[in-house]
Amino acid sequence: MKLLRKLIDRIRTAGEEDTSNYWVYVKCDHCGEKLRARADLDNDLSIRYAEAEGGNTYLCRKAIIGNGRCFNPIEVELTFDHQRSLVDKQIQDGQFTSEAEFHAE
Repeated sequence: MKLLRKLIDRIRTAGEEDTSNYWVYVKCDHCGEKLRARADLDNDLSIRYAEAEGGNTYLCRKAIIGNGRCFNPIEVELTFDHQRSLVDKQIQDGQFTSEAEFHAE
């Protein structure tokens, strides 16, 4: 299955948007290391059933640990709507950054 997924990823054109992943870019409050994590929108989300009109939402929690500068976990909580579009994000022990800032340096 992984081989098939890799083949599909190579065939996919550069201009085509990847809708099955959501990338999170963070910066550690303790050491300043820039990190990224992937939320797989098909497998990492937990459904939260709603009794109100708003409909069901999905929740994804990630603990991101750096590559050796420090080992303090950065906890990220992402909330998605019923169409799996991001509606809220929260972080502890870190700050959200952009993809451009992550790739700088």
